[in-house]
Amino acid sequence: MTHDSTLQAMPGDWERALAIVAHPDDMEYGASGAVAHWTSQGRSVGYVLASRGEAGIDGMPPEEAGPLREREQVASAAAVGVDTVEFLDHTDGVIEYGLPLRRDLAAAIRRHRPELVVMLNHRESFPGGGLNMADHRNVGLATLDAVRDAANRWVFRDLLDQGLQPWQGVRWVAVAASPLATHAVEISATIDRAVRSLLEHRAYLEGLGEAAGDPDSFLREAAAETGARFGGGLACSFELIPM
Repeated sequence: MTHDSTLQAMPGDWERALAIVAHPDDMEYGASGAVAHWTSQGRSVGYVLASRGEAGIDGMPPEEAGPLREREQVASAAAVGVDTVEFLDHTDGVIEYGLPLRRDLAAAIRRHRPELVVMLNHRESFPGGGLNMADHRNVGLATLDAVRDAANRWVFRDLLDQGLQPWQGVRWVAVAASPLATHAVEISATIDRAVRSLLEHRAYLEGLGEAAGDPDSFLREAAAETGARFGGGLACSFELIPM
């Protein structure tokens, strides 16, 4: 589908989702409204972050920023009903695509056993043409590969020694902020929680200064734009990839 096409409703016949992203705040720039919608329905959503976002605040050394951003992410996730947040300690800003990352993500998928995996855009650009960054691209591509790795007992065989049996139950990967969005979730009832979730990243937003803009307006305007392609109201879009 093209960027201006009508969006379809996301599948609803699942119980467990796992969001895998590179940094604190990645889920909050758009996808957390959908997470709040899902958790309000009683579905389980967990977060796995490849890094602690320690390179994300220009005026704060990574040794200070990492623990602070970790705390902000835990509070941010709680605002949308997520109480499981894991950090994998890959180095923020220089996350490399490769076997170590794929192994860590495959292990996480085996631990959480999701039916739906949510991730951030892995393509070269965002909707509107803004250039994507390497961490997002690398973690996204590794996530797609790790879904298959998690299903194959003969890939990363040491995971079996840890009691992590293959998981073949991932039915879809949903890519947030994709320029090739196909599906959407109605978030009119959860947009306030999505805004609160983003605002929990106080130190990060303060570090951005004027570049942060108004998070409330940003999320509402983006949701309204997506909603116009989804029957009106407010919505969050995804590129849905069947597995």
